[in-house]
Amino acid sequence: MAKKTSKVTHASELITASALTSSAIKKGSEPGEVLSAPIPVQPATATLSSPNSPSFSPLYDQIKILLTQSLIAGEWKPGDAIPSEFELAARYRVSQGTVRKAIDALAAENILIRRQGKGTFVATDTEPNIQYRFLRLVANTGEKQHPTTRFIEVKRGKASSEIARVLDIKLAAPVTSIQRVLVFAGKPLILDEIVLAQALFPALTMAKIIESKGSIYNFLETAYGIRMVRAQERLRAVSAEAFAAIALEVKVGTPLLSVDRIAYTYGDKPVEWRRGLCLTDGYSYYNELA
Repeated sequence: MAKKTSKVTHASELITASALTSSAIKKGSEPGEVLSAPIPVQPATATLSSPNSPSFSPLYDQIKILLTQSLIAGEWKPGDAIPSEFELAARYRVSQGTVRKAIDALAAENILIRRQGKGTFVATDTEPNIQYRFLRLVANTGEKQHPTTRFIEVKRGKASSEIARVLDIKLAAPVTSIQRVLVFAGKPLILDEIVLAQALFPALTMAKIIESKGSIYNFLETAYGIRMVRAQERLRAVSAEAFAAIALEVKVGTPLLSVDRIAYTYGDKPVEWRRGLCLTDGYSYYNELA
C-alpha cells in the first residue's frame, strides 16, 4: 500500500504571560494516563442491511459507513492511499459505481482526497488547502493571511461539567488546556483556549507542540493519529476582560467575537473544545453557505 507524507512549516513564538483563568476546566495537576499497547487492526466488516429492514439506507451510504469504520479502526492513516475502487468493490461485494459514490461522499466531507492518476488518499491536515479550513477570520481586504502563533501556556486540569458533556468524557476526567494567541500580519487577533482529553492526547507539552512547527491540528494528527474532520461553532458578542485585553493589546471592554468550537474526528466522536476570542477590527468572520 502506497504512503505519502508531507510537512508544512509555520512560524511559532513563545511568550511569557500569566496563566489564563479558564471557566472551561477545573484547576488540577493530574497526570495524563498512558495508553495501552495498540491492538492489531482488522478490516472493518459488517452485514449490509436489507431493503426490507426498517434501518435500510442506500447501499453507497452503507459502504461509506464501512469505509469510515476502517478509518476509525486505524486501517488507513491520514496520508495513506486506500485500496482501489476495484479492490473495495470485491471486498464489499458491490459494484464499482457504488464504491465510487461512497468515496465521492467522503471526499465532499474532506475525509478522502482523489489525486488524478495516483488514486484516493486519506485527507491529512498537512494539505495546504485543508489545514486552515476551520479558520473563518479573514481580512476585509480579501487578502489571504496565515497566522503565526504565540503560545502562552499548556496546563493540566480536570473536566468541568460543560467540558465533560461536550467531549463525552467523565466529570473531572484529566484534560489538557492550551492557551495561545494567533497573530495576523503582526497583529494579535485571536486568543484561543483549547481543551483536550488526556486519555486521547497523553503527555502533551508545550515543548512538543512548538517542536512540531505546524498547526495544532497538524500536530495532533501527526503525534496522536487523530484528525479533526468537522466542527460545530457558536458565536456571541462579548467584552474583553483584563487578560484578553493584555493578550490582544486592546483596552478592557473592547468588543470581541467569542467563537466556541467542538471538533470531531471519524465517527462523529468529539475530541476538542475551544473558545476563541476574536478582535474583528479590519477582519470579519466569513462563512460561505450553499
